[in-house]
Amino acid sequence: MPPDSSPAAGETIGQRLKRLRLDRGLSQRELAAPGVSYAYISRIEAGTRQPSVKALRRLATNLGVTADYLETGSQLGPDEERELRLADLELAVRLGTATDVEEPLMAILDESLRAADATSTLRARASLAAIAMEKADWARAAQLLESAVDGLLFAPVDQYDIYARLGHAYAESGRPQDAVELYERCLAGVADEGGDAALEARYTTLLSCALSDMGDLVRAEQVVGEALSRLDETVDPYMRVRLYWSMARLAHTEGRPTIALGNIRKAIALLQATDDTLHLARAHILAANITLSRDDADGAAQHLDRAEQLLGMPIASDDLVEIAIQRSRIAALRVDGAHAVTFARRALELNAGKNSIDEGRAFAALGDGLALEGQSPAAEEAFRRAADVLEEHGRWRDAANACRAWARILRESQDEQQALDVLERAAELATRAQPAETHAER
Repeated sequence: MPPDSSPAAGETIGQRLKRLRLDRGLSQRELAAPGVSYAYISRIEAGTRQPSVKALRRLATNLGVTADYLETGSQLGPDEERELRLADLELAVRLGTATDVEEPLMAILDESLRAADATSTLRARASLAAIAMEKADWARAAQLLESAVDGLLFAPVDQYDIYARLGHAYAESGRPQDAVELYERCLAGVADEGGDAALEARYTTLLSCALSDMGDLVRAEQVVGEALSRLDETVDPYMRVRLYWSMARLAHTEGRPTIALGNIRKAIALLQATDDTLHLARAHILAANITLSRDDADGAAQHLDRAEQLLGMPIASDDLVEIAIQRSRIAALRVDGAHAVTFARRALELNAGKNSIDEGRAFAALGDGLALEGQSPAAEEAFRRAADVLEEHGRWRDAANACRAWARILRESQDEQQALDVLERAAELATRAQPAETHAER
């Protein structure tokens, strides 16, 4: 029964005592006990006397309830009551169905710290970190998660979600090396505990993404390739999906769309066998992105259409941003500047600065649309912002492409010197983006 609709809700101790006594068919004399006279009970029920702790315990025993329930109306002890409130707030955070949960979470965190309740302390900090991540306050999220695990036994097997979030917060707050070191430590910890192939695949995927975002594509591909080579064909298909996914992402980043499509198609085939619609949808989104790099607007549109069918409603904000960016690029390939601009601005609005790389990609898409619309000054500014953000985050190939598009606009505006400067920057970025000669084609 919900707390606000239970008989005990809103009762005084006296009213609760009387209700319980009458429910059990007892008179005040029959309920009386040594040290608790019927006259004493009468005064408690009338609200003119507060019972002592000793009296509460004796009356509760005779009524078959706990002293806590008789005093507070709750069957739960302080620890259980705190856990119940925390679970309710955690669910609200995960579902995104409540507002103003940060203050009560802070209150529970304070209670948990005072009670030396390590489990509730960790859970409260993790929920507060999730709120901070939703607000793109990555530094606060990292601090909360660091505090959550500080002093606890390092447990990468049991606390995957915590360490995955902490690494993400590190990467987004400008600490990519810390993310790499954390994931490496987690992989070593999994191995020390006897090895868990599924967990190894998950941490390997995170590590490869962190290395890729740092621009260390050689090592990123190496760790994924090694993990994939160790998997037997009979193991959980999700492990292979994660690793094929990483291989596709890396090949796409290196400008090898044919290899990228081959790997993502393997992931899609495995996901179709599992009937996992969410991850299958996201695989189609990645396939659309790779297909766009081959200037195949129709093929990309088919992948996005399939992804949206699989996602249903509601769609996560990250997926909406990615779809909007890709719809903008499709419109640009179809020389539809108006829709390219609309989708790009929609992506920027949805992203709201949360993901810097997506912001850079959306500005690049916006520049393409504005250029098609003949809005050269606005297109120049969009490409400049795209190049700056993407270069800052090590997305050399995307930054180089933004610079090339920016230089074309400058040439059309007869600004040859600046165009040459931007092309020189594009060449430098393209050099950084080149994969090592030792990369093997997969």
